[in-house]
Amino acid sequence: MNKTLYLECCSGISGDMTVAALLDLGADRNVLEETLQSLPVQGFKIAVTRVKKSGIDACDFDVILDKEHENHDHDMEYLHGHRMEDKKCDHDHVHNHEDEHSHEHSSHAHNDAHSHEGAHTHNRHHHEHRGMNEIRAIIDQAHMTDGARALTLKIFNILAEAESKAHNLPVDQVHFHEVGAVDSIVDIISAAVCMDNLGVMEVIIPELYEGKGTIRCQHGILPVPVPAVANIVQANHLSIHLVDIQGELVTPTGAAIAAAVRTSEKLPDKFNIEKIGIGAGKREYGLSGVLRAMLISDSDSATK
Repeated sequence: MNKTLYLECCSGISGDMTVAALLDLGADRNVLEETLQSLPVQGFKIAVTRVKKSGIDACDFDVILDKEHENHDHDMEYLHGHRMEDKKCDHDHVHNHEDEHSHEHSSHAHNDAHSHEGAHTHNRHHHEHRGMNEIRAIIDQAHMTDGARALTLKIFNILAEAESKAHNLPVDQVHFHEVGAVDSIVDIISAAVCMDNLGVMEVIIPELYEGKGTIRCQHGILPVPVPAVANIVQANHLSIHLVDIQGELVTPTGAAIAAAVRTSEKLPDKFNIEKIGIGAGKREYGLSGVLRAMLISDSDSATK
């Protein structure tokens, strides 16, 4: 049966929201964990839990980093009134704004966490300088299907091209934090593995809902959508719908995943909903804060 996935991005899209929605839709968690265990990357564990978002039960996917690898969301701290110096990062190797946009991840622990910290070793600051060559080496060593590997590379390439344009550097010379950060590597690989595991052939994404205004980051104030997201939207002809929300709803990782998997932006006039997955976001902007993923089928053919 040809599976069609409809991603409803009314609260935006990010890496963790996508993974959570796909897991909730039925992607095999054991397959995902086996892949993550095989990564030549250390310093993280994942947690999959249930949370309430606007009263809606949703799946929450967290990549929890150790202190050597954690990404601090300074914009999140600013929005909620936390003092940045209270949670100051213990390293100074942020390469661009993406460190501040990794709002998919929180640093709190969950009871259902699975650690991947002890299995692999590498230089303490190796993640600081990851570029596409290093990313490809990680992907090559991971235990995953050919389809998941190809999709992972596609997502990373889309993101790399957007960042290279933003920084006016060749793709092979870009060493940027969004692709280099452990949490983003895990998010992208997880999304690709889950999508592949579901056996989805078509993905419909009518539009990406995005906020307005600016976002505060370590290097200053950036407009929303941030440059990497705007570049991905432009290069991949995604439709973007600006809503009256001050803040970022679409992350570069989320935009890259959407661009990589989308096969159509047009929903059929009539369809049946076969299954629903709800993925939770982390920020509170007055929206539902979820990504809804629906497996749909042609209602006409279903009745024949």
